[in-house]
Amino acid sequence: MAKRDRDLKTSRVDQVGALRAPAPLREMFQKRENGDVTEEAFVAGREEAIAGIIRKQEEIGVPVVTDGELRRRNFQDSFNAAVSGFAPRKAKGPGENLSARPFTRTESAGPRRWQVTEKLRLKRNVALEEFRLSAAVASSPVKVTLLSADRIADQFDPAGSVYQDVEAFLADVVAIEREMIGELVDAGCRYIQIDAPGYTSYVDDVSIEEMRARGEDPDKRLARSIAADNAVIAGFEDVVFGLHVCRGGARTLDPETGKVAPQWHREGHYDAIAEQLFSELRHDRLLLEYDSERAGGFAPLRFVPKDKVAVLGLVTTKSPDIESSDDLSRRIDEAAAYLPLDNLALSPQCGFGGYRKIAIEEDLQWKKFEVIIETARAVWVG
Repeated sequence: MAKRDRDLKTSRVDQVGALRAPAPLREMFQKRENGDVTEEAFVAGREEAIAGIIRKQEEIGVPVVTDGELRRRNFQDSFNAAVSGFAPRKAKGPGENLSARPFTRTESAGPRRWQVTEKLRLKRNVALEEFRLSAAVASSPVKVTLLSADRIADQFDPAGSVYQDVEAFLADVVAIEREMIGELVDAGCRYIQIDAPGYTSYVDDVSIEEMRARGEDPDKRLARSIAADNAVIAGFEDVVFGLHVCRGGARTLDPETGKVAPQWHREGHYDAIAEQLFSELRHDRLLLEYDSERAGGFAPLRFVPKDKVAVLGLVTTKSPDIESSDDLSRRIDEAAAYLPLDNLALSPQCGFGGYRKIAIEEDLQWKKFEVIIETARAVWVG
């Protein structure tokens, strides 16, 4: 692995998910939804805004930049919009309640089921298109995100599927994602993040009961998912892989303060799966949420192998309050009691909302990144 790639593997600062779209772009997005702006005009405005966002990340000192997922409607589009033969069924239940009262979990932890109408086929490499556009305007390394095999399998609806079972379905998922990664590597991408929100289901009592009600064995399913996610990245030696485990972002407002308030789709500490998950996954960087008591303590970090980096998501995207560098440094020191400081890094806990109406504003997002950079320099450089 070249020095630049090693630097990406051990980088002390990371950027996890969607960035907040600037207000003019959010307004243009809504106008396009209403038919008041053409697709061509929206794309031109979007690309101008993304170029500004990339410049802002570089000015602040973020070591690897992204387009903030602003070329997508949803983080899952890296796979769902890339393949043919995969389509969502109409929701039969209440689904995820995005207007639930604050400080609660959303009603549904799992994603909507998708039907498979034909054998999966890669029709367009969404992440490759995004990478090429970003790399053309960036001076820093560009990072892209792909969806984990675990999350894709969680969407699989066996009813009427052309696949006899989820294992056959996953085999094609792995092959397609490997094709996508190969093209990204050939194009010069050296950091790929795998978004794996489904892994928190294995520590969440509600989700575990939902699995069992469907006749699934959570232990066997976890082992199958780890094997599939490892198979996706096997053999790609010249790229750094991160894997992000999350519990959901802000979706509502506190009626008393009017501020963005925390909501989440899963609860449960890492302890129950840490030894298996952290030690068996082959990814270089594990991006973990640690912004609330729902994540538990740092003790599970003792299971992270010494050739990996645990990226601590200590800075929340679920509140506009700005963390202090002193508090973040103290928490990093606490984590270092279980995993050496050289194996730790710092990031936001999740994405900042993209085009979502309810999210903290752009200026607060950048202030949080500035605190992250300040803290990282104090802890690992100063």
